[in-house]
Amino acid sequence: MRRTSLAALCLSLAAGMAAAGDLAFVTCQNGDALSLIDLGTRAELRRIPLPGKPAGIAVAADGSFYAVSADSKTLRHLDREGALLAERVLDGGPIGVALDPATGHVFVSDWYNARIWVLDAATLAPVTELETGAAPAGLAVWGGLLASADRDGDMVSVFDLGTLALLHRIPVGTRPFGLGFAPDGRLFAGNVGSNDVTVMDPREGTVIATLPVGERPYGVAFAAGRAFVTNQYADSVSVIDLATLDPVATIEVGEYPEGIDTAGGMVVVANWFENTVTLIDAATLEVAGAIGTADGPRAFGQFILEGSG
Repeated sequence: MRRTSLAALCLSLAAGMAAAGDLAFVTCQNGDALSLIDLGTRAELRRIPLPGKPAGIAVAADGSFYAVSADSKTLRHLDREGALLAERVLDGGPIGVALDPATGHVFVSDWYNARIWVLDAATLAPVTELETGAAPAGLAVWGGLLASADRDGDMVSVFDLGTLALLHRIPVGTRPFGLGFAPDGRLFAGNVGSNDVTVMDPREGTVIATLPVGERPYGVAFAAGRAFVTNQYADSVSVIDLATLDPVATIEVGEYPEGIDTAGGMVVVANWFENTVTLIDAATLEVAGAIGTADGPRAFGQFILEGSG
C-alpha cells in the first residue's frame, strides 16, 4: 500500500473552491466510522461511530445523513453530531442508498434479492419494494427519476419517483456499479467489468454513448461542464467533457479511489486504501491536496452537503 506523504496532506490555500460550511460525510468501512470533514477549512471535524462496515451514504439538506452498514444489514439516520434519529435492520444485502426529499422516501438497494426497499425518510418504516435486475448497487435520484445500477444484470433500471413505476431497463456495459445524473439529466453508469461508462437518456430509455475510461470505474460526479469518474485499479480519475463526450484528462489520486462528489468547483474523491480524500480543482484539473480520514473511506453515494453554515 502506498503511504501518503506529509506533503500530500498539506493543503494549498489558494487551490480549491469549497465555501465555508461545505461538509463531506465520508463513510469509512474498515474503521466502522464516518469522517465529517469541513471542506472550507480542510479539517476533519469529528468521527462518528458507525458499526457494521458502512459504505452507502446519502446526505439530507438539514445536515442529517443516511448510512448503510452492509455487515450488520443496518440503515441508520443520524444528525450531523452523530445522534441516532432512526434505525432499520434489513433482511437482505443492503448497499446503496438515495434520498428523495420531494416524496419523503429513502431508497436502499438489496444486493442479494434484486430489489430496492422504499422506506419512509423520517421513520425508516417500509413503504414498498421495487424489482430490479440482479445485484443492484448504486442508486441516484434526479428530476423525478430513480436509477439503479444492476451489476449482475448488466443493466440500469429507471423508475418514476411519483408513481414508483418501472420506466425502463437499459442494457449497459459489464457490471455497472456507480451511477449519477448529469446536470442536463443524462445518466452516466460506471461499468467495472468493461472499463467504460455508459451514457443514457433515462426518459427515453436509450444509450447515447459508451466511453472508455480507466480500469474498474466505480463512481461518477459532475462539475464545471465535465464528468469525473473514479478508476479503482488505476488510482485515477477520468475526466470527460459533457458537451462533446470527449476525454479531457486522467488525474492521479490516492490508492483505490471509490466515492466521488462535488462541492462548487471542487471534486472530492475517497481513497479506500489510503485513508484520505483527494481534492481536485474542477476548472484547472489540478490536485489541491488531501485530507486524512478514518480507516477505509468509501463514501458510496451523495456525501457532500454544500453551504451548511
